[in-house]
Amino acid sequence: MIKPLIQWVEQSQLRTDLPPLPVGAEVRVNYRIREGEKERIQAFQGVVIGKHGGPKSLTSTFTVRKVTQGFGVERTFPLHSPSIESVKVVRLGRVRRAKLYYLRNLSGKKARIREKKNA
Repeated sequence: MIKPLIQWVEQSQLRTDLPPLPVGAEVRVNYRIREGEKERIQAFQGVVIGKHGGPKSLTSTFTVRKVTQGFGVERTFPLHSPSIESVKVVRLGRVRRAKLYYLRNLSGKKARIREKKNA
């Protein structure tokens, strides 16, 4: 009895307005930031280096990495969070791995990901 109730509540919290986020894609995530009583939207653009959990799981997350002023910055976003305003896929990358953690050790042109060409 308890399990179907939990599943029903989780199903009502899932977001359906987000595009598919493949690993290796460059995405722009607009998320809400609260500063005191004010709320603003900030963009974070980078490469998806990993996903955790399935798309139907309420606890699923994705990690985005960008390089700012020579420093690598990674941020993990909950996929179904209400604080995410929107997610836009800027370009798709051609990768052969599910986790791109090797990008942490690369810099410059070596850290580039080839763009996926649509056939």
